[in-house]
Amino acid sequence: MPAADTPTFPPEVVEAIARHMNDDHAEDNVRICRALGGRPDTRVARMTGVDGDGIDFEVSGPQGDGPVRIEWPSRITERPQVRVAVVELHDRACAVLGIDRPAPEEH
Repeated sequence: MPAADTPTFPPEVVEAIARHMNDDHAEDNVRICRALGGRPDTRVARMTGVDGDGIDFEVSGPQGDGPVRIEWPSRITERPQVRVAVVELHDRACAVLGIDRPAPEEH
């Protein structure tokens, strides 16, 4: 649950971002949750929410199913900042996992 002063986005924006992340970046979601979400066992990660302070996932793995919340590196207030913040999280996740970042896709 976001803090009272956390910037939020309209439901249709959250739904559009989640659809894009889940349909086009499913493996990125898994990497982020494995490396930064405290769930190295993650096999499936679906983005379920986003606000100005972080991004939410529902993950599945051998340890079971459950929520994962990952804070942004810094607070965001506008939709275009979400993409930048997700790319930053993914880059950090790849570094933690010791893998090369896959070539960027245009979406």
